[in-house]
Amino acid sequence: MDLLHSWGVELAVHLQTRYSRYEGLFSLASTVADLHTTFFWLFPIWFHLRRDTGLRLIWVAVIGDWLNLVLKWVLFGERPYWWVHETRFYGAGPVPSLHQFPITCETGPGSPSGHAMGAAGVWYVMVTALLSIATKKRCPPLLYRFLQTVLWTLMGLVELVVCMSRVYMAAHFPHQVIAGVITGLLVAEVVSREKWIYSASMKRYVFTTLFLTSFAVGFYLLLKAVGVDLLWTMEKAQKWCVRPEWVHMDTTPFASLLRNMGTLFGLGLGLHSPLYTETKKKSTGAAFRMGCIIISLFLLQLLDGWTFSSENYVTFYFLSFGKSAVALLIPTTLVPWALCGIFQGKSEDKKL
Repeated sequence: MDLLHSWGVELAVHLQTRYSRYEGLFSLASTVADLHTTFFWLFPIWFHLRRDTGLRLIWVAVIGDWLNLVLKWVLFGERPYWWVHETRFYGAGPVPSLHQFPITCETGPGSPSGHAMGAAGVWYVMVTALLSIATKKRCPPLLYRFLQTVLWTLMGLVELVVCMSRVYMAAHFPHQVIAGVITGLLVAEVVSREKWIYSASMKRYVFTTLFLTSFAVGFYLLLKAVGVDLLWTMEKAQKWCVRPEWVHMDTTPFASLLRNMGTLFGLGLGLHSPLYTETKKKSTGAAFRMGCIIISLFLLQLLDGWTFSSENYVTFYFLSFGKSAVALLIPTTLVPWALCGIFQGKSEDKKL
């Protein structure tokens, strides 16, 4: 395994040396590939343009990230930025010099890559949705094949840049990002085949949220009881990150878990709210949907600006859960209900 890790470090050094001028691009790729982009940007757009695709995005993202957490705990993957300092592979020789960046010092295990896995799953959902739309619109065969080639090629290029960025940032080894891509595609394909996610009851949302949370916490407590510390990476991150402020609480395994569970719970709460039911009964045109998208994105960016202290872990996790739930309530229920009320009020004024 050390040999595989050493090859990964060599590639990371090569990328940092040869492509140093692309640091901005790689940083952007890692940021966009984070599931935060899916929850705060992609979901509001897809939900109001094509509801089923929006729901599939959330289910694929949440289930995929939960599985990513479990796999990381099982595989005990190292990360390059701390492995080079602790390995005995190089003996008394010089250790490769790896640069670190503000997004390098993630605190969880490294395998498989969550960014590569999430991006693969999300892009798979979007590409298949666009191809499905083309099929329903009876797109000519030649044009459809061209569109198919362009979309899958674009997805491949995006994944390549994301994978390169994770290696460039010294956050992952190459085999970890490859494993992430493969796992992400498998999760997206399996979840996409499940039709019940489009009509799941509130009971199903609550049960799924509780089950996923309980399984992860129970797995952690079980292994801790037998002497296995699944948070072994926290100490490594704090020890080997060149700047303490780059070690962020929101990259910890439990922060990720509570964030995803809040997202899933918020989606269920939004879809089964009386406000959503009331809004759904009313006719909605293109202008209404565009208004929902624009206002939702604006409010979500305001919500995203709300940060809280990580000094108290329990409070931090609770607020992370709540913030993620509200982020799904805004586009699914609150904004459409408010716009319906405004449009209805204007139409009544015109009648008078």
